Amino acid sequence: MILIDGGQGEGGGQILRTALALSLLTRKSFRIENIRAGRKKPGLLRQHLTAVEAATRISKAEVNGAEIGSRMLTFAPGEIVPGEYHFAVGTAGSATLVLQTILLPLATASASSHLTLEGGTHNPYAPPFDFLQKAFLPIINRMGPEIVAKLERPGFYPAGGGKFVVTIKPATKLSPMSLLEKGKSLSKTARVLICNLPLHIAERELQVIAAKMSLLPEQLQAEEITKGPGPGNVVMLEFVYENVVVVFTGFGEANIRAEAVAATVVKEAQEYLAAEVPVGTHLADQLLLPFACAGEGAFVTQPLTRHAETNIAIIRKFLDVEVSVEKLAGKQRLVKISRIL
Repeated sequence: MILIDGGQGEGGGQILRTALALSLLTRKSFRIENIRAGRKKPGLLRQHLTAVEAATRISKAEVNGAEIGSRMLTFAPGEIVPGEYHFAVGTAGSATLVLQTILLPLATASASSHLTLEGGTHNPYAPPFDFLQKAFLPIINRMGPEIVAKLERPGFYPAGGGKFVVTIKPATKLSPMSLLEKGKSLSKTARVLICNLPLHIAERELQVIAAKMSLLPEQLQAEEITKGPGPGNVVMLEFVYENVVVVFTGFGEANIRAEAVAATVVKEAQEYLAAEVPVGTHLADQLLLPFACAGEGAFVTQPLTRHAETNIAIIRKFLDVEVSVEKLAGKQRLVKISRIL
C-alpha cells in the first residue's frame, strides 16, 4: 500500500488524479490523506469524486472514502476493463480532468473504449478541451495509441453543461519519445469563443492579440455560440510547429475588461517565445505522466511549475524511473526520464 500526503507540494487535486492513473497502470494500491489540503475548500469536490468513480468503474476497484468532502481515500484497483462509459460531473467541474485520470490506463488496455464526458470543458485552472485535442492528444498518438476527441457542446464556468466524446484504440505500451526542438513555424491563430455575451467582447480581444502578436485578419477567428447553458468567453492563441502545437488560453470574467483577458494570453505566449523551447509550462505538466509510463523520454521546456514538481514526486512513488531537470541557457530546462535499473 503506497501512502500519499495530499497536502504536499501544491496540495491540489492533481495529486489524487495522478495517483489514480498510476494505480490503474501499475495495479498498486494507495492511501491518500489530507486530500487537497492546499485549497480553500479541502477534501473531495464533485469533479474529484467523479474522477474516483471513473477510475473505480473501469477497474472494478475497491474504494473507501469516496464521498464529498472526504480528506482520505484508499484505492485498490483491479484489471482494466475497456468499453463504453459515460461520466458526468454534474456541475461546472472539469470533465477534461476526469478524462486525464483514466486516459492512459485505457490507452494501454486490451481493447478499444468509447467515452462520453459531461461537465465543464473550458474552465480556469484546468486543461480546456482545445488544449487536449490539439496539443496533448497528438503527442500521445505519436506514442502508439489512436485517440480522437470531439466536442459536442462547450461548457463554461460556472454553468457547465458541456459534452465531448473520446474514442480510444489502445497500444500494448507507450513508445518513448523526445521533444527537444519545436521545428519550423507552420501557423499562428487567435480564436475566441463567445457564448450569450455581446460579440464586441470577442472583437476587442482579437484586436489586442492582432496588435501585440502581429497577426493578420485571416489569422483571427471569433466563434459565437448562440445556444448554451450560461455565458462564456474563452480566448485561445494557437501556435503550430513541425513537432508540437502550443495553445495558450484566457478566460473572461465579470468585471475584467476584454483587453485585460487578451493581454494575459499574449503575455504567456510572449514568455514562451522568449524562452525558445518546444514545450510550454502547461504541456510540460501533462507530458510528465505519459513519458514516465513509457519508461524514458526527454523534452525541453520552461522552468517547471510547483504543480509539475508535485507531479514528479507522485510519479516516483509508483514507477521505477528517475526524472531529472537540467538548467540550460536562459529559462530553458531539459527534463529527462529514464528507467532505474
